[in-house]
Amino acid sequence: MERERDKTFRGNAGQFFVAGELCRRGYSAVVTLGNTPNVDVLCSNKAGTKFVHIQVKTFRPGSKTCTVGAKAEQDFGPSFFWVLAGIPSPASNVPFDYYVIPCKEMAVNVSLAHRLWLERPGKEGQAHKDSKVRTVYLPPHQSETGWNISKYRNRWDLIEQKIKAETRAKVDRTMGRVA
Repeated sequence: MERERDKTFRGNAGQFFVAGELCRRGYSAVVTLGNTPNVDVLCSNKAGTKFVHIQVKTFRPGSKTCTVGAKAEQDFGPSFFWVLAGIPSPASNVPFDYYVIPCKEMAVNVSLAHRLWLERPGKEGQAHKDSKVRTVYLPPHQSETGWNISKYRNRWDLIEQKIKAETRAKVDRTMGRVA
């Protein structure tokens, strides 16, 4: 029970830390508190005219993997991102660790890794049984497919570029320019 409660608190904290980081960068970000399917944090530009949707999964810094669900195999579109948030314990001096991953990249790689895992026999030669659990390997580790998420460490600029590009295109359309 204590371990499960710790996991719940860490998950909640991760969502708020991600929203806080985006607010610190000048965006509006709110935690949906479970009221929006597939979205933990909704982030917009200051005008509230362009949004990105963020799914947050937490892990303990120093872990080999981060667990995500089967929905990580779905591409929800270019305005969706995953943020894997390494949330240290309060007594730790370890820094927070964030990986900002576009949804399409997550879907392709998690799907391929899971498919390969299902095809490969288990330790005793048995077939793996499918489940809703998927894993993403954290640096310095990589998946069996060779996917390494190091390039997504602290890539908040991916979210910023998406919001700015869409806002710029809308302004150009409003002013009669073709974007």
